[in-house]
Amino acid sequence: MPVFNERDLVVKAAERVLACASIKDAEGRELERTLYIINDGSTDGTREILDGLRDRPGVVVEHQDANKGKGAAVRRGIRLAIDRGADLIVIHDADLEYDPRDHAALLAPILDGRADAAIGSRFLGQTHRVMYYWHSVVNRCITALSNIFTNLNLSDIECCLKAFTAEVARGLLTTPGLKEDRFGIEPELIARLSKLEIEEGAGKRRALRIFEVAVSYAGRTYEEGKKIRWQDGVEAIVVIVRANLID
Repeated sequence: MPVFNERDLVVKAAERVLACASIKDAEGRELERTLYIINDGSTDGTREILDGLRDRPGVVVEHQDANKGKGAAVRRGIRLAIDRGADLIVIHDADLEYDPRDHAALLAPILDGRADAAIGSRFLGQTHRVMYYWHSVVNRCITALSNIFTNLNLSDIECCLKAFTAEVARGLLTTPGLKEDRFGIEPELIARLSKLEIEEGAGKRRALRIFEVAVSYAGRTYEEGKKIRWQDGVEAIVVIVRANLID
């Protein structure tokens, strides 16, 4: 969970994740969950609030001394989870726009062995707050551009709910690895996933099995603290081209 200047929401966001019903694997075993919170140099008191969560069971808090961007926080969180032995990773924002109750559905195709990674989509029929029309237009154009380069048929590459196995996570951190520090991390993740291959045994490798899963969405307004800007849409286009053709 990457966090930047969310003092009013971060405790509720963490509590919503921790309060979710247990998730079980294909054999009925309950998953052990740890919430890794990466504070990305917040300056509004979020740091002190997060320090108060350190004693909560299943919560790990890490601080970045300076604001480096969401992508930098996501990379640090992935590394931290892998170093501590995580088998599965879910990326979840701290702004209450996404519902952690969707984690079970997001993880289902991975847990039953059909998928190596799962991407959430706000456009597949789940409940969502009606928001900015032009945001949705730009998002669909960016997604279409990404699909042209990756040859995937995703509907929402900017969705901030994504999940993958530890093997995939290690691949994402390996050369060339994830590089984007800001919101460009979303299209970059898709580009990297589309290129990754994993061992299948006997020296054989195969492309990732990627599933798309409908998730709910309660987007907030700029007055409520939304941080994405039109410049980030331009950055996404640059990242798509660079991550798919150059890196």
